[in-house]
Amino acid sequence: MYSLRNFCLIKGVGRFSFSGGGGSEYVHSSLPFSGTRIGQFFQAEPQLGNQYVMDYALQSYLKQVMPAEVLDSVSADLHRFGGRVAGEINELGHRVELEPPQLQQYDAWGRRVDHLATSPAWKQLHDISAEEGLVEIAYTRLHGPWSRLYQAVKIYLFAPYSGLYSCPLAMTDGAAKVIEASGNMMLFHRAYSRLISRDPKEFWTSGQWMTERKGGSDVGIGTETVAVPQSDGRYRLYGYKWFSSASDSDMSLTLARIADDNSQVTEGSKGLSLFYLETRDKQGDLNNIQIQRLKNKLGTRQLPTAELLLDGTWAHKLSSHGRGVAAISDMLTITRLHNGLSAVGNMRRMVSLARDYCLRREVFGKKLIDHPLHIQTLARLELECRGALYFVLEVARLLGLEETSKASEEDQLLLRLLLPLVKLYTAKQAMVVASEGLESFGGQGYIEDTGIPVLLRDAQVLPIWEGTTNVLSLDVLRALNKTQGQVVQVFMADVKRRLATAKEEVELQQACRAVATAADDILHFTFGTTNEAQSLLETAARDYSFSLAKTYIGALLVEHAARCGSQDIDVYAAQRWCSKRLCLVAERHACGYYTSESQMLEKDVLFKSSEKNS
Repeated sequence: MYSLRNFCLIKGVGRFSFSGGGGSEYVHSSLPFSGTRIGQFFQAEPQLGNQYVMDYALQSYLKQVMPAEVLDSVSADLHRFGGRVAGEINELGHRVELEPPQLQQYDAWGRRVDHLATSPAWKQLHDISAEEGLVEIAYTRLHGPWSRLYQAVKIYLFAPYSGLYSCPLAMTDGAAKVIEASGNMMLFHRAYSRLISRDPKEFWTSGQWMTERKGGSDVGIGTETVAVPQSDGRYRLYGYKWFSSASDSDMSLTLARIADDNSQVTEGSKGLSLFYLETRDKQGDLNNIQIQRLKNKLGTRQLPTAELLLDGTWAHKLSSHGRGVAAISDMLTITRLHNGLSAVGNMRRMVSLARDYCLRREVFGKKLIDHPLHIQTLARLELECRGALYFVLEVARLLGLEETSKASEEDQLLLRLLLPLVKLYTAKQAMVVASEGLESFGGQGYIEDTGIPVLLRDAQVLPIWEGTTNVLSLDVLRALNKTQGQVVQVFMADVKRRLATAKEEVELQQACRAVATAADDILHFTFGTTNEAQSLLETAARDYSFSLAKTYIGALLVEHAARCGSQDIDVYAAQRWCSKRLCLVAERHACGYYTSESQMLEKDVLFKSSEKNS
């Protein structure tokens, strides 16, 4: 216990201090942590500049690929938007992270209200998305086949700063694509015009409610929702949607099985039809939908994701009877592209922050920029980001050709193969870059207040949403089988065409040989295993897909370096990428990784070790 007599006032040169317990203590004001002082050093935090201006790889790609007159007409908008992304949009995205959605199921008197409250910043991001034409650009097509690429660039810039508002935009874009292709004039006039509107008051977002309790990717088995026909031509839906992202959307597309007069449904994919529904009625009440709960997720906490009970929800049939799975293929095309854009955007933000930080952080007597090992680590992350960027933008370019009927048969086959590849590979790259990038900040990278951990948490959804890596690898095999190998032949021809641009560039010859060898190995594996067991191909599907993706990126980087006049940084990027093991599937096939014996041993390694310890 302290009493007044225990305190003695000490007068010194520095300042006054109190001491208790019978002793005296002098505290000098010049000591850095004395009294209430906490020291004079504070680490400068990384800063963001204009995200378009500072992205050399993006600008270099657009100059090389986009016609000069188109680039001239969009560059001012991209320049302005790059500044808005780093400023206003970044601030709103941060606020959304701090103010996650909340669900109030009952009012004070016990009535079921299911009020879903989102951050005011979330609503502002809705308005900005409309104003910027983040969906509209791809559909008004003012720039012809280049409109989709222009939109993709804006989504890439927007996504990592948007507090995950890029997710409802992906589904809105996909819904617009489906409705446009459906030819349903009623929905075209009512919904489509709102989905692509630049007027915030008119702009709608769409959900995508496919996943049910039995699973997401296997909708043929997993979908239990029943659609009951009504006398006015509409349907009432009864089912439980297990994972419904953007639950605050204005409308949604969903799958269901139509009940016949005996209340029987057709099982499997052939029994599924696609339906359009609006989430609220004219009075603003939920359309016989109950929000059971919000998902407690690892990341993407900004996004309201819910379990929904459809209890007589009014809906319109959008597809032909039993053609629901085919009808959503257009939506999957769009959402997989968006997934790739979000993955690359996430990588770009992490690398941008880490790059700026290395100019500000001093360790062991010098700035991080002066530590070669640190710079080597960040340069490797930049290389992943750059390769992924060229990959996803090339897919967007091909999609723009297809949407304006300017794609050749070869372009369409190539797009069919590249879409699952770009989604699966960039998602895995994003996880690696997010983890390594976070580590480059040391302990500060682990602190939530810095805004860095959210990049890692949110990146983890990318390999899961719209099909896991394995599911998409099997989709690559489906593309191969359905086209009887044509997709791979077109792929090889495209790779060789790109390599041909570098045939006179001495510095790129080794990189060219590496890509050409990998392409030949892929071709040999593809057609050399066609008579082997299907299980071999399925087991190899993941390595096969990764080999295709890495080889294609290598070809893109080589071509880019050659067309840029062999600038040092572009040549170096191509050389370093092509020094990787591009065709892992051929190596592992030669070592017997995919045989039936190997499959049995892998199962034993996983389960028998557990049995021995039990």
